[in-house]
Amino acid sequence: MKTQRQATILRLIAEQRIGSQDQLREALAGEGVVVTQATLSRDLRDLGLIKVTDPSGEASYAQQPERSSPPGIDRLLPSLARSAEGVGALLVLRTSPGAAALVATALDQAGWHELLGTIAGDDTVLAIARSPRDRELVMQRVRTLLG
Repeated sequence: MKTQRQATILRLIAEQRIGSQDQLREALAGEGVVVTQATLSRDLRDLGLIKVTDPSGEASYAQQPERSSPPGIDRLLPSLARSAEGVGALLVLRTSPGAAALVATALDQAGWHELLGTIAGDDTVLAIARSPRDRELVMQRVRTLLG
């Protein structure tokens, strides 16, 4: 039952834009699958689904890319990052809700020697550069990728 329900969830989010748990629960009910909010929340967590925001600002659920091979920073930043500001050696990136960990991982794996590391919250990434000058270089790259 759980496996079938989760497979249905994955199919639904692939076929249509679903931006809330209520919308997902309604879509599941249309498929004959009745779930409680608590069960749906567990399914979303178990499946590793995240909310992403498209360029028009609409949020929807999506599958998180495999952690072993995340998409490149050049693909992630334009779709998930919203802004970048910095001071000293610190760079703060604002992301779509729930996307900070994905962006931080991509930054860590980008191989940018100017960065010491990152810390992620829900929608905020703190990137720590080796120096204020290195932070400026990273900021330029990020802003170029953001467009």
